[in-house]
Amino acid sequence: MPTLQFETLDPIKIPLIKRFYKQHYPGAKPKSDELIIVAYQEAEMVALVRFRTVGQFRLLTGMAVADNLRNQGIGQQLLAYCVQHVLTPQDYCFAYSHLDRFYQQSYFVSIDENELPPDLKMLFQRYTQHGKNLIPMHFLQDET
Repeated sequence: MPTLQFETLDPIKIPLIKRFYKQHYPGAKPKSDELIIVAYQEAEMVALVRFRTVGQFRLLTGMAVADNLRNQGIGQQLLAYCVQHVLTPQDYCFAYSHLDRFYQQSYFVSIDENELPPDLKMLFQRYTQHGKNLIPMHFLQDET
């Protein structure tokens, strides 16, 4: 696996993120009030993930790995860093169904949409009404 460095992005660097998304995940809309974790390989941005505050909770969103570097474990390393330094039981994600196992490897568990906090449930329903095939997941690291 490649050696990566991780950084919490300063909001002033949002234009760099927008450029990365334009290339690798069009449609993502990063905002300056989000927590953004970036993975670098040899000083080049290769992956990132955003955490959006929704009420009292956070939603993991907009995770992207450079197209030419996918399936090399970079996304898993980024999530492992987040497990160690960022994620709490207040975190959720709406995983595309084909990525369910990917997130399960990082302590996210599938839940019923009715188990989501109200603000997240409304957001989830809005996304799925527009045809997105998503699975609600909750970060629950077993500390035993």
